[in-house]
Amino acid sequence: MSTSLRTTVTICALLAAVTGCGVGDSGSTSGRTLNWYVFNEPGGANEQAIKTCNKEAGGRYKIRYQRLPTDANQQRELIVRRLAAEDSTVDLVGMDVIWTAEFAEAGWILPWEGARKKEAIAGKVEGPRKTVEYKGKVWGIPFTTNTQLLFYRKDRVKKPGKTFTWTQMIDQAAKSGKAVEVQAAQYEGYTVWINSLIAGAGGQIADQSGDVKVGRSAGTAASIIKHLATSKAAPPGMATNKEDQARLGFGTGRSNYQVNYTFIYPSADMVKSPKNFQKRIGWVRYPRTVAGKPSRPPLGGINIGVGAYTKHRDLAFEAARCLAQPKNQVVASEKGGLPPTTESQYDNPKVKKALPFSDLLRVSIASGAPRPVNPAYSDISLAIQKTYHPPDKIQPGEIVSKLRDRMKKAAEGKVF
Repeated sequence: MSTSLRTTVTICALLAAVTGCGVGDSGSTSGRTLNWYVFNEPGGANEQAIKTCNKEAGGRYKIRYQRLPTDANQQRELIVRRLAAEDSTVDLVGMDVIWTAEFAEAGWILPWEGARKKEAIAGKVEGPRKTVEYKGKVWGIPFTTNTQLLFYRKDRVKKPGKTFTWTQMIDQAAKSGKAVEVQAAQYEGYTVWINSLIAGAGGQIADQSGDVKVGRSAGTAASIIKHLATSKAAPPGMATNKEDQARLGFGTGRSNYQVNYTFIYPSADMVKSPKNFQKRIGWVRYPRTVAGKPSRPPLGGINIGVGAYTKHRDLAFEAARCLAQPKNQVVASEKGGLPPTTESQYDNPKVKKALPFSDLLRVSIASGAPRPVNPAYSDISLAIQKTYHPPDKIQPGEIVSKLRDRMKKAAEGKVF
């Protein structure tokens, strides 16, 4: 047995309980089963997309849902293990937008060329389109996108103005004895917040070539985070809170403000107390870092890539196009609260009904702050998280030099 195959079998044995390997178990469509490794979307949107495409395929292929964890760090860890082992069962990959450069540089995904390239990016919103591009090539097809909004309790507080800042929000919340819900655990979601704060102050972590560009805006971001963490507006468990803890905290009534992704809106309809909770929620654009500059909301989402080691390349490209087609994007909006990547779908009545803030989303996504495009991004992100954690212990005056040093080491593959 080759080293590569032995590694693959070992990984399958270790991970079967989490995702299922799918090796030698293709049923009546033997040789044409396509495994789609993607996060476990709780609303059922991915299952519906698979059902639709399997029906449209007419027996030519059958997509199998291989569920990855909802945590972005765990998703990447599991799929990287498989791709590094040249696992041929990885036909389709639901990729976080930040994985493109790393996976392309490693040769783990296939480029979309010729007519396929045109199909992948045709009619797509600019922000999501750019997330599949790396070194002049296209490496996936945008499926869903996402950004964060500021959700607030409109039955408790006035609608925030267009120039509403993080500092204003924190001070108002602290004065009222209510929390501000954020994501500040040491994981990718924390990097997302930090990156948007820095971009909102007019700075950046790294440029498009990957060169470190840490400046004073990193200190501004640190001051805001520490201000919240050491104020009465800090939510319980802030240093370990992720998206779902923020959603749940907002639902309990402990906070008047929540910065989060749009998935929280459909789920708000399930809150039993207070009654009609969803109707009590208002929304505005992401808060400003500084008063004189527009905010730079986070930019996230899922792209679909084709695994480099798949035995069914043509079918995998066809299935990826099917999964990402507009009608499946609409279902993702309805079931998962996930915005579409196709520009025209923002005018779709079904999307507008599912996401009543769709017009704001379109503007927010267009002005979103992309995270650094770099093959070493996972190490860069870890360096950011370590430098800013825990939130209440940050030293804003020291953050710039410390972050710059760690970022450079991360980009060079050195230990930090």
